[in-house]
Amino acid sequence: MPEPVRVGLIGCGAISGAYLSGARSFPVLSVVACADIDRAAAERKAAEFGVPRVCSVDELLGDDGVDVVLNLTVPKAHAEVSLAALGAGKHVYSEKPLAVTRGDGRRILEVAASRGLRIGCAPDTVLGAAVQTARELISQGAVGRPVAFTAFYMSRGHESWHPAPDFYYQRGGGPMFDMGPYYLTALFNLLGPVRRLTGSATITQPTRSIRSAPRFGQFIRVETPDHVVGTMEFDSGAAGVIVQSFATHHPQYDATHPITIYGTDGALKAPDPNTFDGPILLRRGGDAAWRDVPHTFVRGYGRSVGLADMAHAVRGGRPHRASAELAYAVLDVMQGFLESSDTGVAYQPDTPFDRPAPMPVGRPFGILDD
Repeated sequence: MPEPVRVGLIGCGAISGAYLSGARSFPVLSVVACADIDRAAAERKAAEFGVPRVCSVDELLGDDGVDVVLNLTVPKAHAEVSLAALGAGKHVYSEKPLAVTRGDGRRILEVAASRGLRIGCAPDTVLGAAVQTARELISQGAVGRPVAFTAFYMSRGHESWHPAPDFYYQRGGGPMFDMGPYYLTALFNLLGPVRRLTGSATITQPTRSIRSAPRFGQFIRVETPDHVVGTMEFDSGAAGVIVQSFATHHPQYDATHPITIYGTDGALKAPDPNTFDGPILLRRGGDAAWRDVPHTFVRGYGRSVGLADMAHAVRGGRPHRASAELAYAVLDVMQGFLESSDTGVAYQPDTPFDRPAPMPVGRPFGILDD
């Protein structure tokens, strides 16, 4: 086993528990410190998960005992924190999105490259058994040549359950920047790069009422589109539609399988890309019904598998799968949908990325490299 990579966490909000819990699955990860602008939040997470040190952000960045900064701040702070960590000589793994503007995203890539440092970025759900198995099936021709797809996330929004939902409706939020990374990263893994897209985006509710504790009854001003519809044409020729919405009642789609790939010889239903191990359904052209397809990759991974993969890559010198280049391609497309809506003109992405290598098979749970 390689020497563990020492991780310092910045941002101890709602998602941090999933990362800290998931990190326990990987011997290559050692979480050594956590920080938050609310020190009490950092102290609670440290006590819950046995993190040995609580410190300020500046102290964490200046700590020579931290190899990788895990950036779990709110989206509008991602670029600032990632750039500060790179400036301190740390590798960075960021929650999605990479940044909220292309300019900040490019700056992160440029600084990391100039300093010889790694940038990884969520979502890592695509490294789970579900998307990995679906990708293998498509690559093996299980549905023939992909020609179409649908990808739907439709809900009323997060203010009914999240304790601090404001950032979902600020710049860098909304359904496309919040949920879109899961769907787009899955589609990029399944179908490759995008040739052209169009978008239609709107703010359907200028204000939102919080329905969750502790701020029940307070209002949020909506600053970014809460309903986005797009079409996408891939280099492979497949074309389809994506809908990301915080504005819909009673959606009539299969939320268990919100992505469907249609091919010349059949169709495949992929599970929720915000999960790791959901069921896959396959129906060939002559089949009378859908059938479950067993997973062929390791099951049971959660948040932090992308971080662990990057840690192995740091120790072994190989590319990591949840790469900044892929995250920037996602950012470029998300921004493209909003720009196409504003201009009425199709957007043509020009952001090269390599599809990540498939996940390994035949290794023990939690061990990603020899």
